[in-house]
Amino acid sequence: MRLALRTNTPIVPVGIVGSEEQAPGLANLDGLARRLRLPALPITATFPWLGPLGLVPFPARYHILFGEPVRFDGDAHDEDAVIEAKVDQVKADVNALLRRGLASRNGIFG
Repeated sequence: MRLALRTNTPIVPVGIVGSEEQAPGLANLDGLARRLRLPALPITATFPWLGPLGLVPFPARYHILFGEPVRFDGDAHDEDAVIEAKVDQVKADVNALLRRGLASRNGIFG
């Protein structure tokens, strides 16, 4: 948000629906991932049960929804609370796109 304010650049909200279906997660082993210096260690419906074959994603259709560009007034050096209010607006816009995408899909893998 601070960069957008500094450069007078609009923010375009984007919602992506469908990516969660390519590797449905059952758990994430955070502690083990940290010890192995990995960003995450997910357990999915197929990994590690199928070995390396379990890393192959399911076929999934992505739906990418773009919102209207939003411009914000203000100073990049505003207090954190002022910036957070603007960030919350962008988050709400993204969540609205996700809800719209989820409501319009035809079930899983569709």
